[in-house]
Amino acid sequence: MAFDYDLFVIGGGSGGVRAARVAAQEGARVALAEEDRYGGTCVIRGCVPKKLMVFASEYAGMVEDAQAYGWDIQHGAFDWDIFRGKLYNELDRLENVYRGLLKNSGVDSFDQRARLADPHTVELADGTKKTAKHILLAMGGRPIKPGVPGEELGITSNDIFHLAKLPESILIVGGGYIACEFAGILNGMGVEVTQYYRGAQILRGFDEEARGLVSDEMRQRGVNLHVGTNIVEMKQDGDKIRVLATNGEEALFDHVMFATGRVPNSEDMGLTEIGIELGRKGEVVVDDYGQTGVPSVYAVGDVTDRVNLTPVAIREGMAFVETVFKGNPTKPDHDLIPTAIFTQPEMGTVGLSEEDAREQELIEVYATSFKPMQQSFAGRSERVLMKLVVSQATRKVLGCHIVAPGAGEMIQLAGIAVKMGATKEDFDRTVAVHPTMSEELVTMKTPVRTG
Repeated sequence: MAFDYDLFVIGGGSGGVRAARVAAQEGARVALAEEDRYGGTCVIRGCVPKKLMVFASEYAGMVEDAQAYGWDIQHGAFDWDIFRGKLYNELDRLENVYRGLLKNSGVDSFDQRARLADPHTVELADGTKKTAKHILLAMGGRPIKPGVPGEELGITSNDIFHLAKLPESILIVGGGYIACEFAGILNGMGVEVTQYYRGAQILRGFDEEARGLVSDEMRQRGVNLHVGTNIVEMKQDGDKIRVLATNGEEALFDHVMFATGRVPNSEDMGLTEIGIELGRKGEVVVDDYGQTGVPSVYAVGDVTDRVNLTPVAIREGMAFVETVFKGNPTKPDHDLIPTAIFTQPEMGTVGLSEEDAREQELIEVYATSFKPMQQSFAGRSERVLMKLVVSQATRKVLGCHIVAPGAGEMIQLAGIAVKMGATKEDFDRTVAVHPTMSEELVTMKTPVRTG
């Protein structure tokens, strides 16, 4: 049978666009359908606008520091309208870059929703049907609300970039990295931020010592963080939202933002009808090569709910092209992925937390917490953390955890060493770069804990 295309990709985010482009460059006839904006969560409503907001929110502290260093500069007010206008322009520019990359690679684009009609047929929203030898699902995920009475009054991370004006007060519900990042951002922009998290400590799954320091510093900087707390109900009260919390407190907020989880965009796609298995959260179930139970259909990125990070989706897209179009079966490597959380303070992590490592084997923990020179000179009391988790048996560094300004930049480089299997002695043999914060990673001589 002659197909219209060799590959039809559903979803124009980072993973789908990369797979489409690279397959087209290999000579495949490729089409891609996207019902919203090209660039996906990361470019349009995730990492990129969030990081720009992080930058914007940090300038207030920089002005204070500059004054402490002798600069005669004065605080001004943050103008949300100016920032938002520039942000929209930048996102438009990036979306056009993505569209251009597809066009220049010879990929046919369809700006509409697509669903599967059978294992080789995609049906577009306008009723058109296209056939393809292979179909790649790359629809990503979306934020969900937790199911509390009145939740329709709340917003999610998708909406935060579109606020007409900055609120005076906001309640952020959740304890994951998205909740904590936006708490820091809005706090830095002058919003009165309250954060509720139902668990005992924010940033579940990350190293306990590191997340403890992040939560201490967030409170220090003015975030009103309540753990073990959740919403009972929300009601409209004039132009504000009245929130009743599980701790009995009632309070009024201009906005309530839910960062309480994400789900894959897999519903109403015709997947189960053709025999594709979905998991409990609606994730597309795939094997190590990204292939579903239907041989012609593959999936990458957040719709598979494996490791929901943009660079991972891109890697999975590349591995898919290697496997299907280059005849080189390739499994994406999900082991030892370095990650940055753009909380304030920033956190970078690679490998195992102290807790997870201890469950596996006997370890040594090397850690130091101190006031960095730049902030200390400016009279700020914030602390940073440098931490290595080391196997007693192999001496390999099993985990590296950094809480500090620029932690994301540091962990990228430390991640290379950890991925290569560096030992504690490899770190020790490396000469310190002085004076830096990260030199502590190579100068810690005595473990603070063993066992």
